[in-house]
Parts: sequence; C-alpha cells; structure tokens
Amino acid sequence: MNRRTALRLLASAAISAHLLPFRSAFADTIGIDQANKTVTIGGFTPITGPVPFYAILTHAAEAFFRAANEAGGIKGWKVRYVTMDDGYDPARSVAVTRRLVEDEKIFALVAAVGTAPNVAVIPYAREAGLGMFGPIGGASVFFTQPNVFPLLPDYGWSAASNAEYALKDLKHEKIALLWENDELGRSAKRGFDLYMEQQKITPVESVPFEVKTTDFTPHIRRVANSGAQSVILFGSNANLAGALKAADRQGVAASWFAPFFTADPSTYKLAGKLLDGVYFSSWLLPVTSDDPAIKAYRDAIGKYYPDDPVGVFGLNGWSNAALFAKVFEALVDSGKPITRENLIAAGNTLTDASVGGARKVTFTAEDHRGTRQEAILQAKDGAFTMVRDFRPYPAVAFDAKPA
Repeated sequence: MNRRTALRLLASAAISAHLLPFRSAFADTIGIDQANKTVTIGGFTPITGPVPFYAILTHAAEAFFRAANEAGGIKGWKVRYVTMDDGYDPARSVAVTRRLVEDEKIFALVAAVGTAPNVAVIPYAREAGLGMFGPIGGASVFFTQPNVFPLLPDYGWSAASNAEYALKDLKHEKIALLWENDELGRSAKRGFDLYMEQQKITPVESVPFEVKTTDFTPHIRRVANSGAQSVILFGSNANLAGALKAADRQGVAASWFAPFFTADPSTYKLAGKLLDGVYFSSWLLPVTSDDPAIKAYRDAIGKYYPDDPVGVFGLNGWSNAALFAKVFEALVDSGKPITRENLIAAGNTLTDASVGGARKVTFTAEDHRGTRQEAILQAKDGAFTMVRDFRPYPAVAFDAKPA
C-alpha cells in the first residue's frame, strides 16, 4: 500500500472503518458488489472546522447502517458507509465528493452534512449521475434537482412557520430575523420575507452574521434598538447560544425562535438556562416518542455512540440515513437492475412514507419536497416539549418557487 492510499484510508476511518472491511477492488465500479451483496455509499462531515459538533449527525447516520447491517442488511444488502472530513468548507466538500466517487466508487451520497457544502456539490454530483439522498441542510435549490432527495424542509418554510407562530399564537407583530450569511440563512430569509409580506407586516430588523460569529454584541444591539418582541435566528446552535448570551448581557427581553436542529441537548451545553423558553419549528417526532423508529434510534445511539447526546440533532442524521434505506428497499423490490439511474427513479415512488422520525414523506419526478409539515417545540428545564402539533407550512412559503 502506498503512502497516499494509506492516508486516504486513515481519513475515512474516523467513522466508517468499523463497518464492513475495506476492499481494494469492487465487482462493480459504481459501488455495487453483487457477489457479496454490498453497497458502498459515502458522505462528507465536518470533523474539523467551525462546527465539529455536526459530526453527531454522521455518527447517528452511521449508527443506522451499523444497526441495519447487524440485522441482516437492507433487503439482505450490507452497507459500507465511507465518510470524510470536509471542515464545513464548500470547496473541500466538492473535493471530498470527487474522492468518494473516483477512489471509493460510491453508489450514492448519503446524509452529507451542511447546507452550503451540499449546494456546492450539486453541479459535480449532477455531472457524475450521483444521487444525493438526505442532504443535511435546507436550501431551496435542493427541491429543483432531479438527483437530490432532501428530507429536511427548505429553511424558508421553517422560518415562515416560526413567524406564523409568533404572529398568530403569541400575537407579536414586531419580529426580527438574524440569519447566517450563506445558503442556510438566505433560504430562511426568503421564506420569512415572503410570509411577512403576505401578512403586510414589515420586519423590524434583519441582521446577517457569519457562521464563525461568536460575539453577537453588535447584532443584538440592532435587535434591541428595533424593539423586537420576537427574534427568529437561523444558524448553528453555537450561533444561537452566542446570541442568547449577548441578549442576556444587554437585557433584551424577547421571545426567541430557532430551527429544529438546535432543539438539542448539545445546545443546552452551550447556552445553559438561557435556552429555556426558546421555540423551535420541527419536522421530526419528539425524541422521547414511543414510536418504534424513535426507540430504534435511541437504542442504536446508546449502543454505538453512548457518549453522544440523544436529541433531535442525532435523530436528524438517523432519519436522513433511513431515507436512503427506504429508497434502496424500493429499488430492490422493483426488480430492476441496481444502478444509480434506477435508484433515483425508485426515490420518485415514495408516497406518504415513514422515514426515521419523519412522516408522510413523498417524492415524485416533478416534486422533490419530502417533508411537508412541522410542529412547534419549546425548551424548558433541559427538555423539548411540543407546544403546537404538526401543521402544514404556510402556503406562501411552501408554494413559492425556489430561487
């Protein structure tokens, strides 16, 4: 083994080495080993960079495949899941995906982490004929691509759901938006702006920030000066914690909203009691649910990653892995040859499917919006409780054409 190959294997070993053993050659150049009934898939994850805690998502996705392999595989097929670090850098994400395709011969990209990284990868994946299943992000562009199957909603829909709750349930008309200055935040801003325009209400403030921002003092000063009653933040749980701390220092009294993936025990570790009272829109069942799929998630994390918190963050990764399994099952059941093209076709047959912690997931060739409803959760004393049941997204956001 030469030095370059050894380094490559070490890079991917962080998560996937203890799945199926690495094989230097495959019976099929697209990741299908018919003789051993093994499918090789891959993803990128930020083990380094500004958000290394996002690796929890990949741990949970990997736990799904390990549990599936131990239970006999997906329709008898074992999964080899190869992941590589991209540092949450879109340029590196593209390079990593190219390595996964050219060196590891992956059949599909599965549960790859990050909105901006996944957006950056789309042109290459489209050129390679590579299906992207469960990209962990919420960009509008995902829903326009025939090879991309997003389980997460557009963050614009979630931001509109948050604004709807603030306006209709809390009766707050002075609403501000803090948004991450990349595709994640811009998607949220599009849906938020559309909803507020429909309601004929002007946001009192709209403040961008960079993903690496830790000091939110100037941002919160603008929010405070606006007199906002509700503040909707779309960014990481570290961003949310930083904003809450700055608001606490400045004595800003407002209701806070954040995306589903921040409704997680890891955010309590960062924000402490300041997280109490924050609202979250969520497309996932609560992690405390007695639903068999949610119990399977809790059991798998306890077995394979006992040091990881059980929360919506992990359930997100688990559910996006489950999406690939659901589509691969449909492909096997179809009796068609197991090819990348037929995998994409099988994805378009899902109708009102239960996928991990999500329900009523549907894809057609004309419509790649997988998840179509959200609930509102609220943090209190270290837990997240549903305060509004699942409800369809506001029509103005859901029906808007992606940018």
